[in-house]
Amino acid sequence: MPRIRVFIAASLDGFIAGPNDELDWLDVGRGAEDTFTPFMREIGALLMGRRTYDVAAGFEGDWPYGDTPVLVATHRPLEGAAPSVRAVEAESVDGLLDEAQRAAGDKDVYLDGGALIRAALDAGRIDEITVTVLPIILGAGLPLFAAALARHTLGLESSREIGAGLVQLRYHVGE
Repeated sequence: MPRIRVFIAASLDGFIAGPNDELDWLDVGRGAEDTFTPFMREIGALLMGRRTYDVAAGFEGDWPYGDTPVLVATHRPLEGAAPSVRAVEAESVDGLLDEAQRAAGDKDVYLDGGALIRAALDAGRIDEITVTVLPIILGAGLPLFAAALARHTLGLESSREIGAGLVQLRYHVGE
């Protein structure tokens, strides 16, 4: 069964985006080791929330996820989406994750988007969380875990400096 994995950047004060979804603060990490490309080699499908998709679709340049299937949890149509992108609807986060695992085949699922990550965490469906902490304090924005419904125990798998003052933490979820 494909694992459900989170791979996300956060400010030192725990935000994944600024108050208006801005990600310009990620530039602080320029010059750090590329850990995203090796991670993506293990991914068969990506499941993201609509808000995250809208931000990613606005990036300049090529679609950042290439040909990897991207499932967007939304009830609204996706205008002008890349060929690898499709909308998915389900009654629950479990239904969305099951669909993503089917799309991933024998590879893992990359889960992205704050609300979707929190819902999957609360549903007990996340296997691994990798957070890259950037050396910046935003003071306000979209928190990664602040709205989780319960306490979740994580086990540290690894921690390492990846350059430019960034620290990457990889955890397994649960006991």
